[in-house]
Amino acid sequence: MERHGDGPDERHRRPAGVSDETVAALGKLSEALECVERVRGHLYSLHQLVGHADLMLDDAVEMFRAAGHDRIADRIDADLLGRNVIAGRWTFQVVEDFDDGYYALFRDLDRAAREELVGGRRHLYEAEMKERRRTRGLPGHEARPAGEG
Repeated sequence: MERHGDGPDERHRRPAGVSDETVAALGKLSEALECVERVRGHLYSLHQLVGHADLMLDDAVEMFRAAGHDRIADRIDADLLGRNVIAGRWTFQVVEDFDDGYYALFRDLDRAAREELVGGRRHLYEAEMKERRRTRGLPGHEARPAGEG
């Protein structure tokens, strides 16, 4: 018998009648979404790094001109400064298209699956793994933070 507060809170408990296969499938969907969250972070890194590089080109052009290399400065200024990184798009447009399309749909499908199958609960697979792996009664292995119980 579980002591009061020695298990997951209600939002991390599997609803009655939900199969192991359903929890595993939701866990895999969540894991995939977490990968896409990382992709999104990398896209924002791309956005910021390319933007920063583009601004640094102003200094490079100025330095080439000061060193007497106008032809090189002119080519960088005309051909590279402000150039699209992907056909017709700056990085902010890439990020917006990703956020509004693929990413938004992925999040919506994840949320809809959780709502339909487990009442919106998140991380059930991980919560059950925690219960299997922790050592009950050992400090540092509590089911939840002190005072939540």
